[in-house]
Amino acid sequence: MPTATVDNEKDARARRHIFTGVVVSDKADKTRVVSVQRQVRHPKYEKVIRKRSRFYVHDEANESRLGDLVEVMGTRPLSKLKRWRLVRVVKAAPRVSLETPAEGGKA
Repeated sequence: MPTATVDNEKDARARRHIFTGVVVSDKADKTRVVSVQRQVRHPKYEKVIRKRSRFYVHDEANESRLGDLVEVMGTRPLSKLKRWRLVRVVKAAPRVSLETPAEGGKA
């Protein structure tokens, strides 16, 4: 009997919401704001419309940065707004170095 319960829990975890989106803010510690775009067809006019949702995502290791393409999964409420957690960074955005170039002998 316990194995049936374990199988049901695995099925429930497999059915969780999973979205792919772009990190639009990484200013808070362990929190990212991820924008997810989707396309829907207007019910009356049949035109395809782009809609956007913003999710607050828990990123325990602070591994994602601004502009990264990430995969997020629904989870239990972690704070007032956070109901999502980072699964993985799908594609990292190019990193910009803030170092100043070395002076070429000019003083």
